[in-house]
Amino acid sequence: MSTSSESGPGSARPIKKTPNDFVFGKVIGEGSFSTVYLAKEISSGTEFAIKVLEKKHIMRERKTQYVMREKEVLMKISHPFFIRLYYTFQDADRLYFVLGYARRGELLDYLHKLSSFDEDCSRHYTAEIVKALEYLHGVGIIHRDLKPENILLNDEMHIQITDFGSSKIFKNEEGDGSGENNEGSRRNSFVGTAQYVSPEVLTSKSASKSSDLWALGCILFQFLSGECPFRGGHEYQIFQKITKLEYEFPDGFCPLARDLVEKLLVLEPDKRLGSDEMGGFEKLKGHEFFTGIDWDHIEEVQPPALVPYLPATTSNPEHCWSTMKPGLTDKRIGEILTSHLITEQERKERLEEQAKTNEYHRFTEGNLILKQGFIDKRKGLFARRRMFLLTEGPHLYYVDPVSKVYKGQIPWSKELRTEQKNFKIFFVHTVSNNDIFSIIYRYH
Repeated sequence: MSTSSESGPGSARPIKKTPNDFVFGKVIGEGSFSTVYLAKEISSGTEFAIKVLEKKHIMRERKTQYVMREKEVLMKISHPFFIRLYYTFQDADRLYFVLGYARRGELLDYLHKLSSFDEDCSRHYTAEIVKALEYLHGVGIIHRDLKPENILLNDEMHIQITDFGSSKIFKNEEGDGSGENNEGSRRNSFVGTAQYVSPEVLTSKSASKSSDLWALGCILFQFLSGECPFRGGHEYQIFQKITKLEYEFPDGFCPLARDLVEKLLVLEPDKRLGSDEMGGFEKLKGHEFFTGIDWDHIEEVQPPALVPYLPATTSNPEHCWSTMKPGLTDKRIGEILTSHLITEQERKERLEEQAKTNEYHRFTEGNLILKQGFIDKRKGLFARRRMFLLTEGPHLYYVDPVSKVYKGQIPWSKELRTEQKNFKIFFVHTVSNNDIFSIIYRYH
């Protein structure tokens, strides 16, 4: 990196900056050889995300080429769906990348909170990623580590793709592009994240633009199901499943989305929908799953609200949770809880009996169990059987009934809200540490 400071893409002239031009706040991200701080520029009051890299660590780990590549990529791209580089500078010990601040955080965090996205959300955000990849590949860049963790959200909830340390710059058909263009020079390097890496990378072939399309298929699968298509106890097991194309769609997976995923998760790179050999991005954008997407103005379209996905199944014929009406009001919850009021002597006797006879008593912190039963706690389309314990307090504990291990507690607060789907299925919405969670449960 040059010693002079530089402005980001599209600026009229270089603007020299130093660390003293910013007030550094909290850490908002950490990488293997970098730390990202929220910082405020003193002169303008503008908030930025500043990626700070320790020179000694970069040299020791031989990561100089990754840093230089990321800088080159960031200076080359200028699109609303990518994080923007505003300045770069350095001092004796560190390198600084001053980036746009994506205030809404990682898309992965929303997946964790909601477990999965409904079809409208999945369609829109997949379309934004498609539009971003079309631009990126058009300027001669492969991302090579596309995943929800590297997709941030700005104030308007549009995507901001980041982390280009693994990217590759190639010569496209028009001759645009610079830097690395010798695919063979990096044939044996492993780049990416296990759950999203394409099979051609694992079989020691060089990555291509289609490697990003494979990751797109994995992300769409995760949007709707709550899980990556290829899972295992360790990386080798995951890699084996990828190279053998071993994955299964859970019941209720959207048929159109399934067709698109199957056309993206193809072992041969040149057979994936969206590849040059298969008609490019126009063919991909024309897939029926994207019906209704305004490709020319998607950057201005307000993204749909992020809500979890409850698919149609044989026991749940309705389609999406967003059509539900609240099944329990605060008044009704109060009626249910107060219906269990007993005298102190009765409570003492029941608690003593519970301690002697109920194997789940040890998980209740000495509280009397009011109701208990098996419930499937769903994460996206995947469910895990849990024993739920409603106790005085009130508290909602849940325990793995097989291993008899305490798994957690639903935070009970004034924000707690339930939504009933039918007599077996309901949602619990709650807030913990200012984070909103929506969990699907099924009675047995």
